[in-house]
Amino acid sequence: MPAEEQEFPMVSALDKAMPLVSVLTPVYNGEPYLSECIESVLAQDYRNWEYVIVNNRSTDTSLETAQSFARRDPRIRVIDNERFVDVIQNHNRAFEAASRESVYCKVVSADDWLYPECISRMVEVAERHPQAAIVGSYAIAGDKVNYLGLPLKREYFPGREVGRLRLLGAGILGCPTSVLYRSSVVRSQRPFFAVETPNADIDTCFRVLTQADFGFVHQILSFIRTHDRSVSSKLMKLDSFLVDKIEFLVRYGPYYLSKEECEVRLEAIMEEYYQHLADSTISCWDPAFNRYHRSRMVAMGLEISSRKLAMAIAAKIVNGIFNPKLLGEKIVRRFIANKPR
Repeated sequence: MPAEEQEFPMVSALDKAMPLVSVLTPVYNGEPYLSECIESVLAQDYRNWEYVIVNNRSTDTSLETAQSFARRDPRIRVIDNERFVDVIQNHNRAFEAASRESVYCKVVSADDWLYPECISRMVEVAERHPQAAIVGSYAIAGDKVNYLGLPLKREYFPGREVGRLRLLGAGILGCPTSVLYRSSVVRSQRPFFAVETPNADIDTCFRVLTQADFGFVHQILSFIRTHDRSVSSKLMKLDSFLVDKIEFLVRYGPYYLSKEECEVRLEAIMEEYYQHLADSTISCWDPAFNRYHRSRMVAMGLEISSRKLAMAIAAKIVNGIFNPKLLGEKIVRRFIANKPR
């Protein structure tokens, strides 16, 4: 049956006995993937959900696509912003639009999708552990499985343990598509994404886990699409995630780590950071890249040491003299990554 004629099953009384989940999709120009995203929500084996799609003044057919699905399933609501807002504000508008009766909030980004058992498996863990404010899961991103690092035989973790592991380098605390939030926590903290930088979702996890705990489903439950237009792709070109490590350590290290652990970890991250800056300076000098990093560091009360950067660049050049093939490959990769599409 064509998608435009498809009829979706009604929610039974038995379904309604299950906790209501508010599924949220903030979208801006999501035309290439939005239908697949929505269809993955409709295909969930968990039935008691509402779906709020917040259109951020898209200039493509995103609004029409969302409205066409809403006409065929009463659980779908579409909100069309009166004016364009940034990506973090649009996520917060989605959180604010969630039903007051919802027990959980599940974000699915417009270019991602969920496996059919995603919501049911996450709700099961959340229901078993009422102190868990956030439930995570594995996700496929490109050709990799993300968010590995927690013990396989456990599904419940003290928040402090999870925050500590993340600050020490474990690749846990996933993006919004890979986690489930308890709605009472979302409603108690407005705005839920409290900082305006792109790492606002992880910052929220660190903040929430200072007072609550964490659940985890050891199963791949979502697919995170990586492409040139995605926010994460643009941030990777700026090496944003390395700056995030520094920022999280400065902001949350005193709570999750000992003073000695903070100092050792910061030294290791800064060494890695100068290596990345040196690579970028040698392979593709970009004023915007340098402005971005200097502004982020200043905002944290730190600065980029010209001496340390010069030393890292000199070491790279010397290494390149003795290994020109490796240096050439790095330059080519950086050029391709920054080449306009």
